[in-house]
Amino acid sequence: MYLTKTPWWLRALYPSLVWRMPAGEKKIYLTFDDGPHPVATPFVLDQLAAYGAKASFFCIGKNVAARPDIYQRILAEGHAVGNHTHHHLNGWKTDDVEYVNDTMQAAAYIQSNLFRPPYGRVKRSQIRGLQGKGMKIIMWDVLSADFDTNLTPQASLSYVLYHTKPGSIVLFHDSEKAWERMSGSLPAVLQHFSAEGYAFDKLI
Repeated sequence: MYLTKTPWWLRALYPSLVWRMPAGEKKIYLTFDDGPHPVATPFVLDQLAAYGAKASFFCIGKNVAARPDIYQRILAEGHAVGNHTHHHLNGWKTDDVEYVNDTMQAAAYIQSNLFRPPYGRVKRSQIRGLQGKGMKIIMWDVLSADFDTNLTPQASLSYVLYHTKPGSIVLFHDSEKAWERMSGSLPAVLQHFSAEGYAFDKLI
């Protein structure tokens, strides 16, 4: 069960988390979780470059350690990076001390105060612990659902096109599991919103 559009009441329950950006300009904030991946991440970077788009990559620490060259390319091309824990931990199933320590392990490879919890699952106590370490917790308001292997790329695309508005933080994955849907929908997202006069910016 997942929601492709984050409801207002969920945002209200966790007001200290960032769910979307100000809607004053026609800007969209594309985000990519779980990389760097040897195929998916370079594909995303090529697509973004074709449109002069910036994005934010929430990286898993152990993947950065394994693929530092791709991580450096993300930085060199002017995108933002964020911490997605070192081992992709589910906060609901993880002890608070272990969760924060795992995030700090990833921080040795990912120099950023931006953080996104894997699966979006994080306890209030973990939020306090991470914010106490200076982390800014980024969620999303539009979910592409590209991780859902029962979906077609067109279905994933339709979710993004329908729900995205100025200031939206849109979640994709640069991962093996999401590859078919992400690679099928991302080019169309960039094309559609560029034609509508939107810019694609990174989070800070």
